[in-house]
Amino acid sequence: MEIDVLAFGAHPDDTELSCAGTLAALIKSGKKVAVVDLTRGEMGSRGTPELRKKEAQKAADILGLHARENVGLPDTELENNREHQKAIIQKIRHFRPHICLIPTPKDRHPDHEKASALLIDAIFYSGLPKIETKGPDGKKQDHFRPSHVLHFMQHDHFDPDFVFDITDTIEVKEKAIMAFSSQFNVNDPGDEPETYISDPTFFEALRAKAKYFGQLAGYKYGEGFLYAQKPFPVSNFDFLFDTTPKR
Repeated sequence: MEIDVLAFGAHPDDTELSCAGTLAALIKSGKKVAVVDLTRGEMGSRGTPELRKKEAQKAADILGLHARENVGLPDTELENNREHQKAIIQKIRHFRPHICLIPTPKDRHPDHEKASALLIDAIFYSGLPKIETKGPDGKKQDHFRPSHVLHFMQHDHFDPDFVFDITDTIEVKEKAIMAFSSQFNVNDPGDEPETYISDPTFFEALRAKAKYFGQLAGYKYGEGFLYAQKPFPVSNFDFLFDTTPKR
């Protein structure tokens, strides 16, 4: 199954929080988009892996993803080793994306940083034919390396290389986030602990963040990205002629 954009998250809900507005806009424009979660989020303070799986599928339906899969690596125990790399390489070679979106290189949550380093290596090694993997059908996969890798922004801010306009899709993004009802905007925590992300003020801050970065780029709302393989390659200025931001 070949898709255009493959987004990886360390946990279910990471891509919703960080780049769902962009994913929704790309899908709306006709691109094929998939998400792969590295872990089941089983070490989260709230919810269960089974509930998180249902929430992730609900969010996928809201966004209109063409596929969503989970690698099943251990939450809080991500390691940049060959076993974990090959599990990711299998997904890359299966989906064969032109663009990969991956976690931020530096963040408050250790899993995000570890996932970023693991994915950078796995994406590169996916292009090496002597690293062998098998697909879902049991057949040997062809080597493949995506053309572009972008880091999305998570808790910690960075100076983005570019900002994607999500003005028309921020409501879809927020609806997808709210699909994870065990995690976000929890007014009554019940028997489970209240967490940093379950507090309703965290959800409010997400829109403020989107507005801040959108305004920087001349949009109402935006999501920031770093280009992993600098310098940014161009052969024309079509992408500049296609935008008229308010500055």
